[in-house]
Amino acid sequence: MLALGFGLTAALLWAVHDLLARKLSQGAALLPILAVVLASGAVGLLPVAGIVGGWDRMTGGAWAIAALSGLAFAVAIGGLYRAFSLAPVRLVSPVVGAYPLLSLLIAAAQGRPVPPGDWLAVLAIVIGIAIVAIAARDDAPEGYAAPPGVAIAWAAVAALGFAGTFALAQAATRIGAELPVMLTGRVVALLVVGSLMLWQAAGRLPPRGQLWVLSGMGLLDALALGLVTAAGGHVHAEYASVASSLFGVLTVLLAAWFLKERVRPVQWLGIAAVFTGIAMLGLLGI
Repeated sequence: MLALGFGLTAALLWAVHDLLARKLSQGAALLPILAVVLASGAVGLLPVAGIVGGWDRMTGGAWAIAALSGLAFAVAIGGLYRAFSLAPVRLVSPVVGAYPLLSLLIAAAQGRPVPPGDWLAVLAIVIGIAIVAIAARDDAPEGYAAPPGVAIAWAAVAALGFAGTFALAQAATRIGAELPVMLTGRVVALLVVGSLMLWQAAGRLPPRGQLWVLSGMGLLDALALGLVTAAGGHVHAEYASVASSLFGVLTVLLAAWFLKERVRPVQWLGIAAVFTGIAMLGLLGI
C-alpha cells in the first residue's frame, strides 16, 4: 500500500506541473523551458542527496541503469512538453497517462508476478483514459497548434518514455540507492537537453517572470519522480507507476477549472473508470 500512496501523491504533483506546462509551453521555445525545469529539479535534489547519502551503495550497474533512466526521462519530458504545446490538456494528458499497462508489462518481463486482478484494475484505468481521449476527436480546431494526431503521437512518445523511466529508475534503486539514482537520472536528462540546445543554438532563457514558476515546476517534478523511484524498494513497486498515471485525469480536471477547457459529459465517465481502477488496485494491494 505504501507504493500506491507514493504513486497517488506523485499524480497530484504532476497534475499541477502539467497544468503549468500547458499554460507556459504554447508558442514558446521548449528546450530552454526544459533546461530550467530540469536544472531546478537537480539543484533541489543535490543537497538532499548529499546529506542523506547512499552513494556507497551505488554499483557500476546501478550507475549505468540510472543513466539510462535519465535518457528515457529526457524523451518523456520532451514528448510531454511538445504535446502540451500543440493540443489541449483533455487530449494530451489521458494519452500520456496510458503508460500503466507498459509498466506492468515491464514488471512481468522482469519476472515479478502480476495477479489477474491487477490486470483488470489497469484495464479499467486504460479504458477510462481511452474514453477521455476518444471523446475529444470531434473538438473544434481552437486550441490546437497542429492536427490532433501529431499531439497524440508526441504524447505516446512521452508515455513510452515515462514507462521506461520508472522501470529503469526502480531497477537501479533496487541495486543502488534512491537519491543518487534520482539525481543521476535528472543530470543525464539535463545534459541531453543542454546538448540539443547547443546543437540548435537555442540558448535564450525564458522571460524572467517565468523563471520562478519553471523552477517550482522542476521541484514538483523532482519530488513526484522521487516518490515513484523510492517505491522501487517496496513490495509491488509497479503500483506506484500505475497509480501515478492518475495525473492525466487530475490534469484534465484542473484544466477544466482553471483554464476553462471544456470536458464532455462522456469524459466524466472515463474519469470515473480511472478512479475505479485505482480503487481496485488499492484494495488488491492490501
